[in-house]
Amino acid sequence: MAGVTDRDAVPFALASMRKQYRAEGLSESELAATPVEQFARWFKQAATDGGLFEPNAMVVSTADAEGRPSSRTVLLKHFDERGFVFYTNYGSRKGRELDANPYVSLLFPWHPMARQVIVTGTARRTGRDETAGYFRTRPHGSQLGAWASAQSSVVADRDALDAAYTELAARYPEGEQVPVPPHWGGFRVVPEAVEFWQGRENRLHDRLRYVARADGGWRVERLAP
Repeated sequence: MAGVTDRDAVPFALASMRKQYRAEGLSESELAATPVEQFARWFKQAATDGGLFEPNAMVVSTADAEGRPSSRTVLLKHFDERGFVFYTNYGSRKGRELDANPYVSLLFPWHPMARQVIVTGTARRTGRDETAGYFRTRPHGSQLGAWASAQSSVVADRDALDAAYTELAARYPEGEQVPVPPHWGGFRVVPEAVEFWQGRENRLHDRLRYVARADGGWRVERLAP
């Protein structure tokens, strides 16, 4: 590769890096009736004994109006039969992209458990009452941060960001209610398909995918690994 020297080379062979996954698999007979029920089962295991630092961390992938993708890690804050909810600055890159193109993918990379969950669907903004309800549960500093950061915009330096936060902290000291930013709120991802991926030996992984039916139910299909 042009520009790469021996000094820059990775000190181990990437091609030989591999782990053997667990023998226990995932069968159709074990699945819950709906993908949200199945997700709740796996999420409980991930949160209690999965050895994960933040089991609700997920990779949110969006695309702009021209189809150019982008990804980032966001925290899941709620899920139920209506979908999967996260919060962000609506003026951020993901917020702008979702307004222009609502199709989105969520990936939960639960590597210590040799599991992944992939949700594909469409994103819709949550109502302001729901957003305000969640905003009030955030720590005071996080509430101020939602105002201080014009997410995804270019800033002069770290000092400028810290100065904005300091000014807000003086205006809204601890114990005083911080108003909900009008540019900040939730997205609910309404699933159209949800894939449950379980690592298996010899790379013959189990991949079971729920796909939404027109009648509101779900069909389950097995994908080749």
